[in-house]
Amino acid sequence: MICEMSDSDDEDIPQLSSHALAALQEFYAEQKQQSDPGRDDKYNIGIIEENWLSQFWYSQDTALRLATEAVAAAGERGRIACVSAPSVYQKLRSLHREDISVYIFEYDKRFAIYGEEYIFYDYNNPLDLPEKIATHSFDIVIADPPYLSKECLRKTSETIKYLTQGKILLCTGAVMEEEAAKLLGVKMCKFIPKHTRTLGNEFRCYVNYDSGLDREI
Repeated sequence: MICEMSDSDDEDIPQLSSHALAALQEFYAEQKQQSDPGRDDKYNIGIIEENWLSQFWYSQDTALRLATEAVAAAGERGRIACVSAPSVYQKLRSLHREDISVYIFEYDKRFAIYGEEYIFYDYNNPLDLPEKIATHSFDIVIADPPYLSKECLRKTSETIKYLTQGKILLCTGAVMEEEAAKLLGVKMCKFIPKHTRTLGNEFRCYVNYDSGLDREI
């Protein structure tokens, strides 16, 4: 940064170079966008950054595939619940489908930027939900339990069964196949989901209905 001084009282304060000023303005613009994203930007996957220790967002292709599947499964004027699956929620809303109702059930309160569609959710208290969320009020539930453990899947399953009218799309590790079948009656699909970062465990999708996810490899 280059500062210039002169004898004039008006120029006693150091002045930023044009390059430094442009960089500073760009920084402030980025900060404003992150804290108050616009209508079209706030549903972009990655607008809320991953917590690298515990959060893994789907790739754009996977999020679109799951969102498209959810819309088809929910049907006309369908209701979709995204449980611990924020990138699917974001992709659903980026499609600008006003004929569907979507809620995001998520522990991370940064997603409260989505207003009334955000429901704070802690899998440790699987049925601690607001009164406006009635039992069996969603055509399909998409769930991605935050931890790869039987306890987490069991508790998340309680939430899923409370919310869904029947259809379930579960995304979790391949090692949970037997447990998922026992708890939710789901079977592994051929479609293999991808994330923006490489996971240490094989990740798969499971459904309990005739799904398009089972018709592609």
